[in-house]
Amino acid sequence: MAKIKLPDNSTLEIQVPVAASEIARKISRSLSEDALAVKINGKVSDLDTLITGDCEVQFLTFEEPEGREVYWHSSSHLMAHAIQSLYPEAKFGVGPAIDDGFYYDIDINKTLTPADLEAIEKKMHEIAEKNDAFVRKVVQKDDALKFFREKHDPYKVEIISALDETISFYSEGEFTDLCRGPHVPSAGKLKHFKLLGTSGAYWRGDSNNKMLQRVYGVSFPKKKMLDDHLKMLEEAKLRDHRRLGRELELFVFHDIAPGAPFWLPKGMIIFRELEKFIREELDKRNYLEISTPMLVKKDLWERSGHWGHYKENMFILDVEEETYSLKPMNCPESSFAYNHKIRSYRDLPLRYSEIGRLHRNEISGALGGMFRVRQITMDDAHIYCRPDQILAEIDNIIGLVKYVYELFKFEVSFKLSTKPDDAMGDPKLWEQAESALRQALANNGIKYGVKEKDGAFYGPKIDIQIRDAIGREWQVATIQLDYVMLPERFDLTYIDTDGQAKRPVLIHRAIFGSFERFVGILTEHLAGAFPTWLSPVQAAVLPITDSFNDYAKTVVDALKKEDVRVELDDRNEKVGYKIREWETKKVPYMLIIGQKEKDSETVSIRKHHEGDKGAVKLAEFVSSIKKEIVEKT
Repeated sequence: MAKIKLPDNSTLEIQVPVAASEIARKISRSLSEDALAVKINGKVSDLDTLITGDCEVQFLTFEEPEGREVYWHSSSHLMAHAIQSLYPEAKFGVGPAIDDGFYYDIDINKTLTPADLEAIEKKMHEIAEKNDAFVRKVVQKDDALKFFREKHDPYKVEIISALDETISFYSEGEFTDLCRGPHVPSAGKLKHFKLLGTSGAYWRGDSNNKMLQRVYGVSFPKKKMLDDHLKMLEEAKLRDHRRLGRELELFVFHDIAPGAPFWLPKGMIIFRELEKFIREELDKRNYLEISTPMLVKKDLWERSGHWGHYKENMFILDVEEETYSLKPMNCPESSFAYNHKIRSYRDLPLRYSEIGRLHRNEISGALGGMFRVRQITMDDAHIYCRPDQILAEIDNIIGLVKYVYELFKFEVSFKLSTKPDDAMGDPKLWEQAESALRQALANNGIKYGVKEKDGAFYGPKIDIQIRDAIGREWQVATIQLDYVMLPERFDLTYIDTDGQAKRPVLIHRAIFGSFERFVGILTEHLAGAFPTWLSPVQAAVLPITDSFNDYAKTVVDALKKEDVRVELDDRNEKVGYKIREWETKKVPYMLIIGQKEKDSETVSIRKHHEGDKGAVKLAEFVSSIKKEIVEKT
């Protein structure tokens, strides 16, 4: 008999060995039907995995992120099976699950069309109906190489040649693929799917390699879930920040500078307002702003550990026979600001903020509008504190995070990212750091998920995710706890109450994450209709005819006097045409000026998406919009 501990801390006693799927059946029929995989002592495995002794067990359904990953990865295999059935000459690269679905990179002697994707979908349904099981088989490296050489698949051969670990195949019907797994029990679990399109992708992201076709898809266990997702994708197209950025004259991109936006005047207003806002909030919280060099010798990165862990993502330059790089992050340089004089325990906490430009050498295939860029403006901060100050400082950061994201009407969730395989430093310090972050989350009554082994190489972190207006989740803010990289490697100290030198603890944190990505997310979240305080143009004044231009200018002057961003539209066009055009520009307020308004010193208000709001005295409107801007309501 073995004791099986379940997520609710209850236990089952069961005769072993037993397949995990049998335990699910004993718990409930619905769980048995919904389970896609099982987590045994923290490791995700197939449902037919044999349990032989005491362990902790969690069954994964589509509701859990790890369950969705298994479902989508299995769907990528189903798609590859269908492609092989229709195009026997196809060769296969990799086919992972991604954040919202799956893809497979294929080498095929034709360019797939939308009609081809429909045919592949049809074949996927035919295969799924057979409900063949996904069967795992462990093979020797030589046998694995022989199998794929006989299939003339150079991509799998290349992958296998570099492996020193256990090699496993998964077979489903007539299709066999190299895969670590796990997978859903059988193809019949894969119910509703849609192939979304194709793109080019260099093998292994290297432009020196062959360009493959990447086929994207998504799948769900229920038709309504698929329908809702496809509806969301259509809405996302309408909200695409690249299109809105161009149409609203916020920012543009050009091949002359891949991965870096050209900010236009209206976009810079948003950028500057966000910058002003975050600075004001940090001033209230006693942060001190610093600025550090952009071009730094490699010695700094060798000392910090980034040269060994992050070099491939850095832009490296040779200057006067020395090697430099553009900084990809601010943290190591902040230590020089800390270390320029002897510190006392009375100096701590010391909160350094820095809004600085960073450069990261993202591969060209990964670039995507504002969401993945090479030039980044980070709202960074590094907080040097004593161990007894950690919880209070993290509490303050969490409060700031909640305030900022609630202001923009984002739903916020938290994840704890734990020690990765390439972690640097003493394991005991990692335990202390993870324990402190868990305590901080508990103190704030925050329910959180865990991202195993997803911490930075120098410390665990709290990752903050937001959900936007159409239900998409985005990774934004982060809180990282560092006992190792800066404190140890840069020999940071403070003189404690006992007169002894002690190591400070460092908290790395960003709120927006990066201005570029945050503005992209915010543009899509709001569909380009920014709140009045952030809108590039806050009011447009529309005289009905030229005879009212003088009063319209009086209105404009009254607003400008209160620093309201206002534009006068005195074109010789019908007012209805002007209204429609300003609606497309998503200006919050349109002020219509005619005879009645001139005589009574009023303005007739139209609000974006809400229409006519009636006439009010000019002074009253100026007061109300000013209040709205100041209070950010």
